[in-house]
Amino acid sequence: MSDAILHELMGAGRVVAAHRPWPRVEVDRAVWQLAAAHLKDGKLTCFGLWAESQEPPHVHLALLAETTHQVVVLTLACPDGRFPSIGAVHPPALRLERAIQDLHGLTAEGLPDSRPWLDHGRWTVRHPMKPTASAAQPLLPYAFLPATGDGLHQIPVGPVHAGIIEPGHFRFTANGETVVRLEPRLGYVHRGLESLMQGAEVGHGAKLAGRASGDSTVAYAIAFCKAAEAAAGIVVPPRALWLRALAAEIERIANHCGDIGAICNDASFTLLFMEFGVVRERVLRAARACFGHRLMMDFVVPGGVAADPSADSLIDLRSLRAYVAKQLKNLTQIYDTTASLQDRTVGTGIVSTELVHQYGAGGVVGRASGRTFDARRLPLQAPYDHLQFAVPVLKAGDVNARVWVRIQEVEQSLNLLDQLLGDLPDGPVCADANFSGMSGQGIGVVEGFRGDVLAWLRLDHGRIARCHLRDPSWFQWPLLEAAIEGNIVADFPLCNKSFNCSYAGHDL
Repeated sequence: MSDAILHELMGAGRVVAAHRPWPRVEVDRAVWQLAAAHLKDGKLTCFGLWAESQEPPHVHLALLAETTHQVVVLTLACPDGRFPSIGAVHPPALRLERAIQDLHGLTAEGLPDSRPWLDHGRWTVRHPMKPTASAAQPLLPYAFLPATGDGLHQIPVGPVHAGIIEPGHFRFTANGETVVRLEPRLGYVHRGLESLMQGAEVGHGAKLAGRASGDSTVAYAIAFCKAAEAAAGIVVPPRALWLRALAAEIERIANHCGDIGAICNDASFTLLFMEFGVVRERVLRAARACFGHRLMMDFVVPGGVAADPSADSLIDLRSLRAYVAKQLKNLTQIYDTTASLQDRTVGTGIVSTELVHQYGAGGVVGRASGRTFDARRLPLQAPYDHLQFAVPVLKAGDVNARVWVRIQEVEQSLNLLDQLLGDLPDGPVCADANFSGMSGQGIGVVEGFRGDVLAWLRLDHGRIARCHLRDPSWFQWPLLEAAIEGNIVADFPLCNKSFNCSYAGHDL
């Protein structure tokens, strides 16, 4: 049914020819509002929502049909600087529309929450991505949402935290130790990344994309490069596609191992924190030997990859695979048989299946609550269409389920390493990616360790006219609020780490 709805929406608009690999359709307000109604009814999933400020301004809505994995981008012109709010009927779009308001100065008609989201009143201009940006004006203090009831008190946390982590403010309303409401305030690490991309060369854009969220540098770089390559019609050599996937699975293993240990640490079980930290360190050292950088920054480039790893480093990855598999089995047994640890994770921070489907939450957060989506299963996602792997899905939706999905995903990634190393094609590792004079539009989607990363790109004569990057955290941060409700304040670090949403990827 969702596929038929997408075809209906496409038929009601004008298909843009130079947009690959999925179609983009220019629609009117009536079709835009019809798409919003389908999102409200759960027949489609919001895959992204962003804007362009060229004259006339436009808003773009990426839609996903969950059952068939089809993607369509709807575009609505906003000559008067206004568009019908998607968030008015579909809450996952609320913060995206607030960000559009801050960055582009476009008004979402009927938006129920028009508070600034990224703009903290510290910018020198208002609406910095608008061609006619005006000087900044003082903003009113941020008004957190109220909660009423007897005996309630507020607990402000952050934006500066005790650990070496990025800044974010969390406002708790509690009754004693029980959390009644949590409201995050993000945007502290907004760097104007999308503004920096405008007018840049594609190669420089790939470097910026790889720094959107440092722990996901491979995922972001692949997503950006896939969008640029699609826009320019560049075909990536098979060996480069397999090496990209190899780097992506290494990135997934390293981050999942780090997260499992950190969750155990927030449950005061330091042993597993240290042991998983050792495993993660071994993975990062192998990444440096094979790909030239511990986080594999700048390994993925437009047209392929920057270098062909040596034969010895690829052999070392096989040894790493055996080491991680052995350690994972031993450490998992400790996790599963430690009653005090299970007491902290089982039944804590539950997110319902209904919410993850409504928000289109990807990655561990979605799959721990029953949503099966994995961007590696999308059409045209080479080389995963030639590989065998399972997508671990649980339904409990608690911290424990999010730990187990990570464990099982590491196991699947280790199996993928076997296949990628065993069948790695010969040949060149980079195409002649000459973007000079090229114009077009492309979209790339990659399954990072947090979930699906989306990149949308418009090229104008070889330069980036507009690039939008969408982190999976946009659809996961709001669910953290639901996860902590009814839990005690002391369980917030545990719930927060089990999500491990990105501040930088969200704030851009």
